[in-house]
Amino acid sequence: MTGARWVPAALIAIVITTMQRVTLDAYVIDVLMPDLVGHDRRPATFIVYLFLLRHTRAGSDRVGVSLQSIATRTGLSKSTVQSAIRLLKRRRLLDPELNASVSAPLQRVLRPWRRSGN
Repeated sequence: MTGARWVPAALIAIVITTMQRVTLDAYVIDVLMPDLVGHDRRPATFIVYLFLLRHTRAGSDRVGVSLQSIATRTGLSKSTVQSAIRLLKRRRLLDPELNASVSAPLQRVLRPWRRSGN
């Protein structure tokens, strides 16, 4: 065989990954994105909110992840993440009453457009 290469069997691998599906309320894309990105000119805040929504615990509105983890996993600086969280609390998209700390980095993600009970 001309041009064929021998590849050791130990180097051949098939990788199968499973991707989890994320469902967003239409409000997030139709209203919140233009508001935060266009009007407020704070795209990083929208990115942080999406990250937190994605990482809420199953059946809960809480997420426990450090500022540094959010920064690393979104590609944003830690100070940008801190600023985004302040705005999200001011806009009542994160619970402003819940104070996260280094030892307990818990946030409560709010969805004010949903009626209670939904």
